[in-house]
Amino acid sequence: MASHPFSYTDDTLKQLVTDALKYARERGATAADAEVSEGFGQTVTARQGEVETIEYNRDKGIGVSVYIGKQRGHASSSDFTSQAVRDSVDAALAIARHTAIDDCAGLADPDMLAREFPDLDLLHPWDMPVERAIEMARECEAAGFAVDKRISNSEGATVSTQQSHFIYGNTNGFLAGYPSSRHGIWCALIAGKGDGMQRDDWYETSRDPAELPAPAVVGRKAGERAIARLKSRKVPTAQVPVLFESGVSASLMGHFVSAVSGGSLYRKSSFLLDCLGRQIFSPCVQMTDFPHIPKGIASGAFDEEGVATQQRDIVKDGVVQGYFLASYSARKLGMKSTGNAGGNHNLILRDTGEDFAALLKKLGTGLLVTEMMGQGVNAVTGDYSRGAAGFWVENGEIAYPVEEITIAGNLKDMYRHIVAIGNDVSRRSSRQCGSILVEGMTLAGS
Repeated sequence: MASHPFSYTDDTLKQLVTDALKYARERGATAADAEVSEGFGQTVTARQGEVETIEYNRDKGIGVSVYIGKQRGHASSSDFTSQAVRDSVDAALAIARHTAIDDCAGLADPDMLAREFPDLDLLHPWDMPVERAIEMARECEAAGFAVDKRISNSEGATVSTQQSHFIYGNTNGFLAGYPSSRHGIWCALIAGKGDGMQRDDWYETSRDPAELPAPAVVGRKAGERAIARLKSRKVPTAQVPVLFESGVSASLMGHFVSAVSGGSLYRKSSFLLDCLGRQIFSPCVQMTDFPHIPKGIASGAFDEEGVATQQRDIVKDGVVQGYFLASYSARKLGMKSTGNAGGNHNLILRDTGEDFAALLKKLGTGLLVTEMMGQGVNAVTGDYSRGAAGFWVENGEIAYPVEEITIAGNLKDMYRHIVAIGNDVSRRSSRQCGSILVEGMTLAGS
């Protein structure tokens, strides 16, 4: 790939935004914002040693929101011609004129917009000829098959590289953007035969391809996980402590983020209404939003509205310190934006000092969950019931794999009964944490 592979320069994107905003003003908008983006990538999948798919994507788009007083309209297009941009603005204005007045509608407050733009080192192009990507995918899958002769099938190995850039601007004088990249390696393997088959996978992702493990490492991990699940058993229904492996524990953070995000709060569709300043978690829980980590998966100097981001304690000693608010939801709640239009940034749950082996010892006898299934979480009540698979642990040691079980409880109780958080941190998503040990959940089995 060329060193400057984008079809449009930053200056061109800025001009597109500027032109859209100027035209919106000329056509009667009292305020407007626009975002222009372009991205491209390559994804290669090999299965059973053969190339299964080669995908190339190149996308671009412009989205325009206009305000006529407190009425808002939005339109978008993938056409960057001047006429198409003007048509999008006109369409947004037509929508705005038929939209109900909403006192909370409007751009982000001018005094909250970002004025400083540190280089967060988010763009790391991967010079990846398709031939090399095919070779890497084959290496990954082959390493998985080499783990054990009982690896009988494969869902494939995938090598993906993506790059994009964008510019966001509004009529309050904001105009900025940045390029970024995201690359990944994934493999899924099947072990055993007939009714005894088991599947597992592994993946790694990073802004910088130099920080990805070798493809063979990902393949071996997927193979080892699939083999470990052979001869899975059912277990009796019981009340047991549960250890959520780091790969799945981030989902517990995700449910919390959703519950304390503006939309859920102002609609009163959250099990954590009015929880600011209240003890929701065990005192061992410390959670911080870090938007300025170099190469961070969710780093950014500003959010989707141009509001400056800042490091914030979200939970301290188990007490909720902050919500995740965009401008609209903040106004609905009589509060200020927290710079989280678009969601959390790099949300990090601090460990309590134990490694994975120590967490197993602390668990004693109970369940280690390595995979979650289904969507059985009630966002309004916090009731939690999900299918799971993993391992039965006895006296701090993994005894055997288990399947066809359900774990149930209520998220409020689960959060209060977090006993420990491991230092085996998974950094594959915007929510980063180690394994989480929760005492006293219901395991529904045979």
